[in-house]
Amino acid sequence: MARKTFGMHQGSSFLTTRQRRLAWIGFLLAAVQAPVSAKLVEDSSWLFSLCVAVMVATVIIADDAVRRRPADASTSD
Repeated sequence: MARKTFGMHQGSSFLTTRQRRLAWIGFLLAAVQAPVSAKLVEDSSWLFSLCVAVMVATVIIADDAVRRRPADASTSD
């Protein structure tokens, strides 16, 4: 499947389109679940949801950085 690029060649990402969609869904669910459970539960177990959301967001950001890198850029930086 060819990607449409606008003026420059983009590098390939390490997440497939399906994995990227699932990562976004997971991030949104964890990000919404954390404040809801913080309101409903008296202990600090909601912090786990917050940590999961931050980890998934980090993966999405890293995938974005790889996608935006030009395809001809050297990988031995």
